[in-house]
Amino acid sequence: MFLKKTALLILFLLNWVISTSQTQNANKTFLYQGRIEKLQNDNVILIGTASSVSFNFTGNECSVSLQSIDSYEHHNYVSLVLDGKYIGKIKVEKGAVQSFPIQVTSKKKEHHLEIYKNTEAQSGNILFAGTTAKLISISFKKKKKIEFIGDSITCGAASDPSDVPCDKGEYLDHHNSYYAYGPRIARQIDADYLMSCVSGIGMYRNWNDENKDEAIMPDLYQNLYLTKDASKPKYDFAFQPDIISIALGTNDFSGGDGKKERLPFNAEKYVSNYINFIKMLYEHNPNVQIVITNSPMVNGEKAIVFEDCLNKVKKAFAEDKSHKPIQIFKFKPMTPKGCTGHPDVADHQVLAAEYGPFLKKLLHEK
Repeated sequence: MFLKKTALLILFLLNWVISTSQTQNANKTFLYQGRIEKLQNDNVILIGTASSVSFNFTGNECSVSLQSIDSYEHHNYVSLVLDGKYIGKIKVEKGAVQSFPIQVTSKKKEHHLEIYKNTEAQSGNILFAGTTAKLISISFKKKKKIEFIGDSITCGAASDPSDVPCDKGEYLDHHNSYYAYGPRIARQIDADYLMSCVSGIGMYRNWNDENKDEAIMPDLYQNLYLTKDASKPKYDFAFQPDIISIALGTNDFSGGDGKKERLPFNAEKYVSNYINFIKMLYEHNPNVQIVITNSPMVNGEKAIVFEDCLNKVKKAFAEDKSHKPIQIFKFKPMTPKGCTGHPDVADHQVLAAEYGPFLKKLLHEK
């Protein structure tokens, strides 16, 4: 009887792990990462920045089926990585599901394709509707995990004018999540990652809104789609990161567009919201190490106030013995070279080089 109960318990635990994992499905044909919604027949909606689907296959070619979906029709982007090599961005035009050929140039018998959503959740979603590839099984390697919470900088927004110049096209045309500092760091230190970022978002107010017409990160985070749409699923917190990096404040400190009314920065409100946000994260991730950062875009007197706010947030948890002590990381000031005052792809490499060793050390201490 004891052996029978033990076997049933093991079976239950195995089923639970498979059903709650965001990075693996039962037949091990596809691996999924990031904020995604799994549909039937191995179709998946890529929602968040750098959310991805990957698979192994044989043969010299295949195609993948993708569709840009939103409340209104518009294009979107994915980045492709074949056999570990970045092969560029694909524009997924508005409309029906489209087929994109993948040409293999190497002579290897087996190949690995990774498809990353290049844009953020606010740019709409991308449906992965299957592939013609001759699929073979794919293994899942357990790694340390980092979640990056932030704004447009974290998203890699306005960082890549290589296809569309900064003064042309739309905001989403200049995104490149694959080369944002978070995914770069994760690849460099061999960690899995989750991106939870929204352009213009803040901790208590946004770039050009005092939390009157637009939702702030604490309002959106627990929705899988990073919106306030109650019809969308809740985020399930299955990822369970070892580290959560929070980089929010650039927009709280922003002066907005100079046209809409902008109140003076409210340090008390910023700190209070930050503390409550961390408490929410602890409820769902009790063993996590939290790192809070400044911004390379906030300088001068604002930077001094920013650092003081972060110290107050950390101090609020000084007597908390249930969680690891909060860490603060300070980026060096930067003059960004991307579109609309954002870091470009090269700038993100600089940010990753600064921040990566710090996170790697923390992971090794766990």
